[in-house]
Amino acid sequence: MRRHPRRGEAGHEVSVASVPSVKGAEVGRRIGVGLMYGLWKPRVLGAWKVPATGPVIFAVNHSHNIDGPMVIGVAPRPSHFLVKKEAFVGPLDPFMTRVGQIKVDRDTTDRTAITRALGVLENGGVLGIFPEGSRGEGDFAALRAGLSYFAVRSGAPIVPVAVLGSTERRGRLIKALPPLRSRVDVVFGDPFEAGDGSGLRTRKALDEATVRIQKQLTAHLENARHLTGR
Repeated sequence: MRRHPRRGEAGHEVSVASVPSVKGAEVGRRIGVGLMYGLWKPRVLGAWKVPATGPVIFAVNHSHNIDGPMVIGVAPRPSHFLVKKEAFVGPLDPFMTRVGQIKVDRDTTDRTAITRALGVLENGGVLGIFPEGSRGEGDFAALRAGLSYFAVRSGAPIVPVAVLGSTERRGRLIKALPPLRSRVDVVFGDPFEAGDGSGLRTRKALDEATVRIQKQLTAHLENARHLTGR
């Protein structure tokens, strides 16, 4: 396989082929459109705020397993999400890889996942991140450092995304999912820069960026709840 002289986070050369395919992500988006609109009733607000071109980071609250697929299906651009490796099981493993999603080991510094995620942004794509790290209240109360690192490192704007309604009720047929044909709201916010303009990537700069990001995401979630009545 031909290698290109781009350096990865691990300090070795990485091939362009290791960066998730935007064509694969577009296939995933189309599948998501059919599933999300077929099973539920998404109401999408603010999608026009997503930059039409260039690198973008979706910062999504996370309270249910359908939150990621929902955003993939309703977003105006194909997206590559960082997804915990535990989700890549059985036939889902090759499928999720094929549709451009990025497997990440949350228990270690996953250099391969970091390199692939940065490659998405370097190629002008959309990277999806759950900044809380795992499912919880979905209120952005506790952010991990990964989001600030990718935002400051790449210079890509962050678009906050609030998914509301996925945990309000349990389905009657499949209790692990929201009721079929119920409404799920997805609210995209205004893009913002996480860095302070200095370009510094010190621990202090990343900690300060995390504080700025949390304020923006919390404000967006509050606004999204006001807009949707949830």
